[in-house]
Amino acid sequence: MTARRLIPVSLIGLALVPAAAQGQTPPAPLPVPTPPAPPPTVPPRAPAPAPAPAAGEATFTLAGGLPTKAIRYYTPGQTVVLQGRVTPAVPGEVVTLSVLRRGKGSKRISRPVRADGRFAVRFTVGKPGRLRLVVKHGASPLQAAFRAKPARIKVVRWSAGARARGVRVLLLQRALERLGFATPVTGYFDGLTANAVNAFRKANNMGRSGYASPAVYAKLLRRRGAFRLRYPKAGKHVEFDWSRQVLVLARGGRAYRVYHTSSGKPSTPTIFGTYRFYRQSPGTNAVGMVHSSYFIGGYAIHGYASVPNYPASHGCLRVPIPWAAGIFRWIDIGDRIFLYR
Repeated sequence: MTARRLIPVSLIGLALVPAAAQGQTPPAPLPVPTPPAPPPTVPPRAPAPAPAPAAGEATFTLAGGLPTKAIRYYTPGQTVVLQGRVTPAVPGEVVTLSVLRRGKGSKRISRPVRADGRFAVRFTVGKPGRLRLVVKHGASPLQAAFRAKPARIKVVRWSAGARARGVRVLLLQRALERLGFATPVTGYFDGLTANAVNAFRKANNMGRSGYASPAVYAKLLRRRGAFRLRYPKAGKHVEFDWSRQVLVLARGGRAYRVYHTSSGKPSTPTIFGTYRFYRQSPGTNAVGMVHSSYFIGGYAIHGYASVPNYPASHGCLRVPIPWAAGIFRWIDIGDRIFLYR
């Protein structure tokens, strides 16, 4: 038996390994990823243009003093109140008032505009003279420049007496009538105007005179000096103030008309108290009493030819004859009258 040569299995395995290795393909290298393309460059957006400043206009009115159609009058030391509005309203903007005397600035006051467009300025006037009031707004990022229509005022130190005429008398009469003092409104200073001035002075403890002094004008230009009723809740009634010698027709809690009056002289004094009118006698009676309204016994309110600045009657209340008919018609039977010191 032929002996076979045995090859160790381990050697066969070693021989096969190289052959197997030679039959394999080496792995391909991994692909390198392509980086993403950068986004396209967008140019920066230009900022939006700022809005154009809003257009604007202003108007204003004045308070205090006494006006005519052309100009308003004030007394030295008086406060002028200016109230205005800007359209459209731009809150926080500022308007400036310039007060010009003979073209030169005497005051310059700035005030903010409120959310509703309103603004207000108060200032005190000085010596007599004409003043021009100019309100304007300087240009700002939010609102364009503008100015209001200017106004004129005049500061006056007036006085007036018998036979004076003109605007100073007309404004005097208007002011007296507005406060309830009986006066004609004609622009001419007559006797009835003097009576009204006298009643005003007596009501305000300024002496007894029919002359409209600067102090009278100063009070009237401030719209002060109305008679204060002692019985404002008495409804329609009459009051007589003996200490000031004035008769007052009252209604609605205020003096409707105030008259210069003369009451009973010391030997025949006027009585005091509260009474009701019980009889009226129209026309002129035998003793010169005109349009009489009686409140007790023979005591009456009536017109009379003489109405001095002191108590002079026989107990009645004398008023100037031109006012007697109006008082007579105003009083109703049953109305009360209060007579007091």
